[in-house]
Amino acid sequence: MFNLTFAKDFLLHRLKSKNRHGLHSPFVYRLVDEVIYDKKPYPAYDSIEYQRDHLLVDDRHITVTDLGAGSHVNNNKQKKISDITLNALKPPKLAKLLYRLAAFTKPTNIVELGTCLGITTLYLQAAAPDAKVYTLEGCPQTAGVAKDVFDKAGVKGISIITGNFDDTLPGVIAGLDKLDFVYIDGNHQRDATLKYFEWCLPKVHEGTMLIFDDIYWSEGMKQAWAQIKAHPDVTATVDLYWIGLVFFKPGQAKENFLIKV
Repeated sequence: MFNLTFAKDFLLHRLKSKNRHGLHSPFVYRLVDEVIYDKKPYPAYDSIEYQRDHLLVDDRHITVTDLGAGSHVNNNKQKKISDITLNALKPPKLAKLLYRLAAFTKPTNIVELGTCLGITTLYLQAAAPDAKVYTLEGCPQTAGVAKDVFDKAGVKGISIITGNFDDTLPGVIAGLDKLDFVYIDGNHQRDATLKYFEWCLPKVHEGTMLIFDDIYWSEGMKQAWAQIKAHPDVTATVDLYWIGLVFFKPGQAKENFLIKV
């Protein structure tokens, strides 16, 4: 049932979405033209995908603690690192897009909910090497693998915070004057997603980008995405099907965009 619903949503998105042509917002046109459709091979891509390649052949087992909505592929608690890499990590195309979005935003701080094995975190850190990166993970053993990945990549300046997001996210937000770039990829449930969104609102500004992952994951996630789009503080959203981008730009007419990727 899930696969049929997911396929139907994807088809409808493809039928309704636009490319860069026909966009009347200069900001969104630039975002689509210069970032979303950017095909340049940035040097960071190869070094980070090298780390993914090592994880794809790592046959060690870890015990996964899942505090969110779980997996549509494998909910076994004992999982091979190679299987997690194959089934749970963002594919290269999407991870590279997140790199470009972070580079476009030029953040001084990045908050990621859902470290997993750390590949996406490496992309975000590489896109903004001077930013302070906080990555939150609910599973201690998964976070441990991610730390090893960061060490092997020679990357410093990433703070891994382990625990339930309900306990860890408020402290991270409280410690920052503002939120520049927030990527929410964990606990794919309606109420949790809306709660994290509401917690972020006091610290957003006109340059903030919030990214919500798997906005078509379930009926609950679709409901959460609809409520986020309708929020009065939100001035623009970009629905890329796999992820949704949220902006807060005073003076801009409210508009929601569906873009083909």
